[in-house]
Amino acid sequence: MIEFLDISIAVLISPINNYSPTIYNYKDMELYFELISDAESIKKACDALSAEEYLGFDTETTALDPYEGILRLVQLSNGKNTFVIDLKPFADLKNAPELAPLREILSAPKPIKIAHNAKFDAKWTRHHLGIDVGGMFDTLLASQLIAAGDQDRRHNLAEVVSHFLGVELDKSEQVSDWSADELSQSQVEYAAKDAAIMVDLREKIVERLKQDGLIKAAKLEFDCVTAIAAMELNGFYLDEARWREQLEKVKIEQTKVGYELQEMLSAGVAQASLFGVAEINLDSQAQVTDALKNLGVPVPETTRGWQLEPLALEFPVVAKLLKYRGVAKSVSSFGENILEFIKPQTGRIHSDFRQIGAPTGRFSSSKPNIQQIPHEEAYRRCFRAPDGKNLVTADYSQIELRILADFSNDENFINAFKSGADFHTITAAQVFNVKSEEVTVDQRSFAKRLNFGVVYGIGSQRFALMTGLTQTEAENIMRRYFTTYRGLDAWLRDAARKVVTERISRTASGRMYRFRFDENDRREVSGAQRNAKNFPIQGSSADILKRALHFLHERIKGTSAKLVNIVHDEIILECDAPEAENIVKILSKSMCDAGEEYVKKVPVKVDVKIADEWSK
Repeated sequence: MIEFLDISIAVLISPINNYSPTIYNYKDMELYFELISDAESIKKACDALSAEEYLGFDTETTALDPYEGILRLVQLSNGKNTFVIDLKPFADLKNAPELAPLREILSAPKPIKIAHNAKFDAKWTRHHLGIDVGGMFDTLLASQLIAAGDQDRRHNLAEVVSHFLGVELDKSEQVSDWSADELSQSQVEYAAKDAAIMVDLREKIVERLKQDGLIKAAKLEFDCVTAIAAMELNGFYLDEARWREQLEKVKIEQTKVGYELQEMLSAGVAQASLFGVAEINLDSQAQVTDALKNLGVPVPETTRGWQLEPLALEFPVVAKLLKYRGVAKSVSSFGENILEFIKPQTGRIHSDFRQIGAPTGRFSSSKPNIQQIPHEEAYRRCFRAPDGKNLVTADYSQIELRILADFSNDENFINAFKSGADFHTITAAQVFNVKSEEVTVDQRSFAKRLNFGVVYGIGSQRFALMTGLTQTEAENIMRRYFTTYRGLDAWLRDAARKVVTERISRTASGRMYRFRFDENDRREVSGAQRNAKNFPIQGSSADILKRALHFLHERIKGTSAKLVNIVHDEIILECDAPEAENIVKILSKSMCDAGEEYVKKVPVKVDVKIADEWSK
């Protein structure tokens, strides 16, 4: 390994604003860094760097949350000359005239700013300097793209630098006191190195992005960073009183349903309690499974929800169990713990979104996970617009099926969407050989489950379990389905075949997943083939959403609208009530424009609504 060499510094440790320029060696190359904090030096540094094509960019802060700390340092480097700008002397970072050159170079589209986990730096500069960082290259997102689903790879800066440059970074100063009146020499050196290394790191990463055909996917991700940074800062307003009211109702419901389930299961327990009702742990899968078997319920090997759903139609005790589990999950996952995340400074929830939360490119969120708030109106109505505001909510209509139609080039599939009629009804009519107006509710339900199931590589056995059909019935329906959509059948078979030999799959943007499986293990091969059918579809849906977020972020500038949440194919904005109709147009166009970049053969449809609260 090549290491940053020990530095022999012949400078006096003087007050923070009077550090002498310092030289240190890296790979036999002299790199210059200087700590500056006066207006003249800041202007000279920004002028000197403004003509560069790429700049290493980093920040040092006194906390992880922009609402709870200060932005202490901003580091900019062309790889040879690094300037560490100390912002401590300035009281009003957004308006200080001395910082105008810094705000200008950061917000300009060029030079491209190279940062690791750029969302972090973008949030701090937006909140404290009042600007969006323009033109970013994120080495974290690039590393995740290159990993292509390899869960063993780690993507912190030290690991990424080690992987691509063979250099060991000393991160010990990362948790040091950045609020100190006088920063130590080692702190300043640490800050400078993290920015200086970025230029070389980008060059190595770009080589690999080109090699793997990931340039387009990388640009898509980089363009999305500022929108996500803004969304996290904006937060989502949660009505605490409504939430507590809903929580009390759910707790009462849990007690009621739990008691009813205990009574129903008691007949399947060998030994009852003194009060005649068996006492079992309703959260114990083993105890519940034994009781169900004793009641004659043909319980599968595992009692997962989708496996139990067909049994619920025949056995009321199974229906009650599923209801209990749903209520119990609501209490544990969506209880008072959510309220702890309301930030006192804003009265809002500021969730942390991971831009590549899954190999498909889908987002994930945490602290808290507001992407998994239940769909029930009782929960979602708790997230509302403040007085005088509206929420504008839009979601893509059946976007994954439209992507699948486009990819498969299936004529019947494409024409079904072009007709504008209900797609599930059309499918049911073709599969069951009836007129559209004769399709029953059950037939449409079967068709809907099958339409969405094929996106996930569903087989006849799983379809039978989901619907309560016999294996033969499920096979017959699926046979008629793929007879109707022969092009789709061919595309799915081709995806399953290719993954065995090529072991990669791609989305519309070129995002890649490398499949790792034992070709002699039938289960692993089957899992890879199923995922090879799903990855291009779900991943392309994620691509489209990210493209839409980039368009939207640019187009709502100067309006009252702000992004407050995203859930897979759904976008939620908050805006002044009088401006809502205009924001509907901007949001709808942004989403359609993004979809049409990737889906060419079928229309892209977006459903938009204006409301006072979050609802479907």
